[in-house]
Amino acid sequence: MIQNLDCGLLTELQAGSYIFLDADYSKNERAGSDDAPQFQNSLFIVSTVVSNADAGAAVVDAGLKAIAFDSGLPAVAGRPGVSYIEPSDEHGMLGVSGNDRLKVGDKVFLIPGHCDPTVNLHNWYVGLRNGCIESLWPVAARGG
Repeated sequence: MIQNLDCGLLTELQAGSYIFLDADYSKNERAGSDDAPQFQNSLFIVSTVVSNADAGAAVVDAGLKAIAFDSGLPAVAGRPGVSYIEPSDEHGMLGVSGNDRLKVGDKVFLIPGHCDPTVNLHNWYVGLRNGCIESLWPVAARGG
C-alpha cells in the first residue's frame, strides 16, 4: 500500500498500462543513453489465420471486436514481412510481403495499438511462459 502521497505534486496515480508496452508506447523514443532499459511487449492478441486465398494477404479472426484501434493498427509480432492493414468487425486483413506465406490455422501474435481499451474487450488474461499456459487472470472490471 502506498502511503503519504500528500506531497502536493501528485493528483493521480495511474499504475499499470506501461507494463504491456502496446504498439503506441513502442513508438516513443527512449530517453537517455543506450544504457536505458529496453522494454518488450507483454500483451498480445493471439489470432488465427482463417483465409489465405491471396498470396499477398491473409485474414485473421481478430478485428474491431477484439482489438482497440483508437491509437492505430496493431503490430504483428515476430513477422517482419507481415502487417495488419485493415479491420472489419470480426476479422483483420494482413498484408504479407516477401517469401512469408501464412497458412490457414497459423497463429499470429498481434500487439494492440492501445492496451487499455483492448483489455476491456476480453474476459481473461492468459499468462504464458515458455509457450505454456501458466495462469488465468479475470478482467474483473469488465462487468461481465
